[in-house]
Amino acid sequence: MIVCIAEKPSVAKDIADVLGARSRKEGYFEGNGYQVTWTFGHLCTLKEPHDYTEMWKRWSLSSLPMIPPRFGIKLIQDKGISKQFAIIERLMQSAEGIINCGDAGQEGELIQRWVMQKAGARCPVKRLWISSLTEESIREGFANLKEQSEYQSLYEAGLGRAIGDWLLGMNATRLYTLKYGRNKQVLSIGRVQTPTLALIVKRHHEIANFVPQQYWELKTLYRDTTFNATSGRFDSEAEAQEALQKITGELFTVTDVTSKNGTESPPKLYDLTSLQVDCNKKFGLSADVTLQTIQSLYEKKYTTYPRVDTTFLSDDIYPKCGNILKGLRDYQTFTAPLLEKPLPKSKKVFDNKKVTDHHAIIPTGVYPQGLTDIEKKVYDLIARHFIAAFYPECKFCTTTVLGESAGVGFKTTGKVITSPGWRVIFAQEINNDDKDKEDKEKILPPFVKGESGPHTPGLQEKWTTPPKQYTEATLLRAMETAGKFVDDEELRDAMKENGIGRPSTRAAIIETLYKRNYIRKEKKNVIATPTGIELISLIRNELLKSAELTGQWEKKLRDIEKRQYEAKTFIDELKAMLHDIVNDVLRDNSSMSSGM
Repeated sequence: MIVCIAEKPSVAKDIADVLGARSRKEGYFEGNGYQVTWTFGHLCTLKEPHDYTEMWKRWSLSSLPMIPPRFGIKLIQDKGISKQFAIIERLMQSAEGIINCGDAGQEGELIQRWVMQKAGARCPVKRLWISSLTEESIREGFANLKEQSEYQSLYEAGLGRAIGDWLLGMNATRLYTLKYGRNKQVLSIGRVQTPTLALIVKRHHEIANFVPQQYWELKTLYRDTTFNATSGRFDSEAEAQEALQKITGELFTVTDVTSKNGTESPPKLYDLTSLQVDCNKKFGLSADVTLQTIQSLYEKKYTTYPRVDTTFLSDDIYPKCGNILKGLRDYQTFTAPLLEKPLPKSKKVFDNKKVTDHHAIIPTGVYPQGLTDIEKKVYDLIARHFIAAFYPECKFCTTTVLGESAGVGFKTTGKVITSPGWRVIFAQEINNDDKDKEDKEKILPPFVKGESGPHTPGLQEKWTTPPKQYTEATLLRAMETAGKFVDDEELRDAMKENGIGRPSTRAAIIETLYKRNYIRKEKKNVIATPTGIELISLIRNELLKSAELTGQWEKKLRDIEKRQYEAKTFIDELKAMLHDIVNDVLRDNSSMSSGM
């Protein structure tokens, strides 16, 4: 028998149906020469400190750092897990071959490899690698099974991540709890968790220490259009009043009118982070709820694999796009014009060099039924972005009008869409967003160079404002770019390798910070709690709380995946860093405040 092992019972059933293994047994399906079984996500985990030596059972500063000579795995203690693992072990011990059908990603590879190791599997192993759970995709995957060895570097990267998290989490948590916790609270430290918290705490201090500065802006109203002084803002009211008096009663003259045509490309397809960002902005959904929702849509075969960090499609997807569009029956108004002629193939959408394990999140073309309200909203975003990818650019005309009065220069800008292109797909959404756009989005009346007339100048008194609190959307972006704020999509894509955490783990990291009372939610804002603020103040070692340095570790883990870096080197570096952290903290004579 060939044993197939999937990550969930529902996925195992989909695979079993395709393979013809329709006889239901306890813990697996059987038939047509296959036995299809499953895990429940993680069945195994790295051993805990006390599993290595009795000395590490008791929390003690003298035992730090805890570095096992060799890391081992163990079964998670749970009756259901033990029962299912016994079935898997029995099947694998007598299998002719095994097909790893775990989620096609780093974590999925690690989950199944650990189970096979624990079960003592000795037979040849193949890998099923698919991006959707449709029958077509599963059949195609089984027709093109890969050698397990092709994914060795993926496993090593996952193992390096798990060991790195164990080393820092276990040691630093005990270290800080024993040194500063005052026997009241466990102070949890994590490789990704702590720099994420540090970002939020840094923003707290920026806001708390912000000193507002008063300034004045000179504007004038000419032909019902507001013009802004080109000199910028005035830091002194006296200077502002002097400029105002200079132009009061004088005529306003238009000195230049220029119009420039421009184009705007369709929005990029979704990766997991950009989907979580949009769902938080538009619907107020947390990163975790969005992840659960898109995972559900994937398992229901309506969308492709969700835990991805690319916004591109590979070339082999292009021939399938026509059928996918045909399957989007609720969007025929938008898809019908596309299907009348060959679909355009843009490098901004299809680029093999920008796709590694998986492509961007797109619909599968299977008609969605029985969706929850949240699932409908998330699916709608994905479907519209996919359709928009094949639409023409939005064309617009930007008009800039310059003017002057008594030698003081003024400027106003307006924008008119001349051909909406892809924007028709988001018409309602765009119209709503336009209400909040700045003056440059307004439509200007026709102006002629040299025209002149009366105007109404005025001063606006303003104050500088502090940085905004993080929302989950802006926090996810900050994690993706290691704390650097980048609006340019191409530059942001280039920085993803140095982001902190992976797309699949960022939601869990944020949830962990909530559960440990290090952050809280206030409406849409993510706020650091006094506990979180105090914890970050104690961590003097920049490596533990630096988003940039943690981002460099993430790049090394990706390089392990690409066979450009050794997992052993990564672990050795973390071990050396641990010794430094322990020594630094042990030498520190300060303690936590009584507020902790």
